[in-house]
Amino acid sequence: MEDKEKIRQEIERLRREIRRHDYLYYVLAQPEISDYEYDMLMKRLEELERQYPEFITPDSPTQRVAGEPTKEFPVVRHRKPMLSLSNTYNEEEVRDFDRRVRSLLQPGEPYEYVCELKIDGVAMSLIYENGLLVRGATRGDGEQGDDVTNNVKTIRSIPLKIESDKPYLLNIEVRGEVYFHREALDRLNEERIANGEPPFANPRNAAAGSLKLQDPREVARRPLRMFCYYLDPLVEDHPIKTQYECLKLLEQLKFPVNPHHKLCRNIDEVIEFWREWQEKKDTLPYDIDGVVVKVNSLEQQNRLGATAKSPRWAIAFKFPTEQAITQLVDIQWQVGRTGIVTPVAILRPVQLLGTTVSRATLHNVDEIRRLDVRIGDYVVLEKGGEIIPKIIRVVKEKRSPDAQPYEPPTTCPACGSPLVRYEGEVALVCENVGCPAQVARRIEHFASRRAMDIEGLGEKVVELLLKNHLIRDYGDLYYLKAQDIAILERMGEKSASNLLQAIEASKQRPLDKVIFALGIRYVGEGAARLLADHFKSLDKLMQASVEEIAQIPGIGWKTAKSVYDFFRREENLKVIEKLRQAGVSFEMAEEKPAEVDERFYQKTFVFTGALSRYSRDEASRLVEERGGIVSNSVSRKTDYVVVGTDPGSKLQKAQRLGVRILTEEEFYQMLGE
Repeated sequence: MEDKEKIRQEIERLRREIRRHDYLYYVLAQPEISDYEYDMLMKRLEELERQYPEFITPDSPTQRVAGEPTKEFPVVRHRKPMLSLSNTYNEEEVRDFDRRVRSLLQPGEPYEYVCELKIDGVAMSLIYENGLLVRGATRGDGEQGDDVTNNVKTIRSIPLKIESDKPYLLNIEVRGEVYFHREALDRLNEERIANGEPPFANPRNAAAGSLKLQDPREVARRPLRMFCYYLDPLVEDHPIKTQYECLKLLEQLKFPVNPHHKLCRNIDEVIEFWREWQEKKDTLPYDIDGVVVKVNSLEQQNRLGATAKSPRWAIAFKFPTEQAITQLVDIQWQVGRTGIVTPVAILRPVQLLGTTVSRATLHNVDEIRRLDVRIGDYVVLEKGGEIIPKIIRVVKEKRSPDAQPYEPPTTCPACGSPLVRYEGEVALVCENVGCPAQVARRIEHFASRRAMDIEGLGEKVVELLLKNHLIRDYGDLYYLKAQDIAILERMGEKSASNLLQAIEASKQRPLDKVIFALGIRYVGEGAARLLADHFKSLDKLMQASVEEIAQIPGIGWKTAKSVYDFFRREENLKVIEKLRQAGVSFEMAEEKPAEVDERFYQKTFVFTGALSRYSRDEASRLVEERGGIVSNSVSRKTDYVVVGTDPGSKLQKAQRLGVRILTEEEFYQMLGE
């Protein structure tokens, strides 16, 4: 017992230390240790919690990425409405706001303002009970929003646990703005463009899109941040008197608070603050689009009240949007990894918001037609709050009479293959797997752990093989020779031998992995598994009609059409023939498990919440190895629902349907652990 108490104390010590370093790094930007030292602390904590799962708590740093992918977010009602602010764009309007405030207070009553920078992000509400974060919700329509708690927990600047000797500060609502650093969003957009996905136009869209991702693990890969500006105890009787005091208390509780706020005695000081930040806004690493002006006294705020849409005690004093006019020189088309081809406007260089702009996104064919933009046109650019410059309109009075309507390409600019446009979609797509603009990313996908799992074949090695003309597509991997690889930079005989062994081993991957590895549009791991289970053979799948594919439960018409079209393209068939000749398995193994475990065989398992000993993929593999079936949804046919930490709605559905529920320990006992 004494040893276990020492373990518990060590776990708590590690948690406190990791929380302190999270605060230093993500809030104060003053790290004291290296990334490696931090990773070692986290690794030690993970090891102890894995060995002693009874000590895992929801506020542990290891629980930031927890929960399961969800198809929809529960809607929750806010304690108090999250009202939107009225906007003003000039000094005269903000002085009108000041006159309205003065007229609604007692004659001669003193008042002051707090000014805060207006972050271009997504409003978020956090609820803490007994010091623990229990809910994160988006603003939604102001009255109710989406419960995105699991996604919010991945934001490392947000404390999972708060500590205070004042009880009224342990049960609170905190509100703020979730946002991206400009540089982080640039990197994310570069990845999206490389993958054939449309870039996010601004930080607000990027933050909103990230918070609505269905898998918290994906959200954790997005470097989201948050600034907090609102604190409201969940009790009526508390001593907090002003907004300025709220900001200072949030700082004491170790919430991230924007340091650029100011207490202003009058409206002249407010305007001076606004002018200062209109000049300095581009020096910040994140985007702001104005200043939020609030009456400081909370009691005066209550008296001033609100309209149906906006508080009378606050206003958004926004910066004017900057525009520029320049000439469209050309429209170029870029090919992403998935084959999506997107248009980019090539512009005569022009200054906009302190930077030289020579390119702008045009999004897709429909946007080109909506703008009616033509080569040689003069266009109006805008970048106010936008990361990527955007063409907002054409100056048609300056258009040359010879300008012709723009016709989008019909063939891929990189390989010349015909471009296709799927029904109901706006994107043009190149479906040639050998297209040089997308071949490197396709090969990396083919070799990835979740596909053919070719160890050692990462981005750098793929680039090396392509650069030296040893491969042109993923089919060529199976014809590589050791002597050709060994002479490459950073390789050698041992590395060449290991790589060829890994490639050889991949020939026996299961059929669903092979189908997923092909990189067929809309075919993820789940769809690949359904296709493999139904057809049992890649050849049968290749010969199937759209109707045959679409009739499989879980496969929609759009996916079925994509699969059918993929196997009708000559260049794709050539690559698949290389795989066949190399001996890659095209058939599903029919054998039953060597040792059938009757507790698992043909039983359907569903997992909800985070498991302490295994990842979801590892746990699923253990069930399938014993002859069981893993499903993503609960139904009356489900045999067991395994419940981990922070379970989702599947638990409630299982309880409602009377499905047997297993704790983690019961599941591990079934596994024989």
